[in-house]
Amino acid sequence: MSTLIAYFSRADENYFGGEMKYIEKGNTEIVAEKIERLIDADVFKIEMKTPYAKEYMTCINEAKEHKNKGIRPELKAFPESIDDYDKIILAYPNYWGTYPMAVLTFLEHFDFSGKTIYPLCTNEGSGMGSSESDLKKTLPDATIKKGLSLTGSSVNHADAKIQSWLKGNDLL
Repeated sequence: MSTLIAYFSRADENYFGGEMKYIEKGNTEIVAEKIERLIDADVFKIEMKTPYAKEYMTCINEAKEHKNKGIRPELKAFPESIDDYDKIILAYPNYWGTYPMAVLTFLEHFDFSGKTIYPLCTNEGSGMGSSESDLKKTLPDATIKKGLSLTGSSVNHADAKIQSWLKGNDLL
């Protein structure tokens, strides 16, 4: 059995501690790449068929509508199977207090029974939100480990936190 890093990330205009900045690569993707360099794992990027708007305020309004209406955005693709993975690092930004609805589309596509999920959430101060408890509700037959919350604007300097979390979960 092996490990999968499944992540949702968004570039374009993002919120960084009080100001908006355009970025080429999303914060969560940066973290996923850091983890991939540290451990032996396969990587899958969760991508929406119709991405959110490039402008931050429009994006968060679209994400809010998806959450409030229970919309599951269609994804570009799924892994063929997750049967070979017993450990899944699930990385995502905090959207309206939990993981984005695209992540829920991904989660509902597979049977996670018996899998161990390691949540990782990038945010600008809202922490994990309710994402850990939401994961326990969505995946009642999986083991949900204590998540790692990282400030998105500081992911480039989060190596020690990432390594400590991986070691604490016997992933490194």
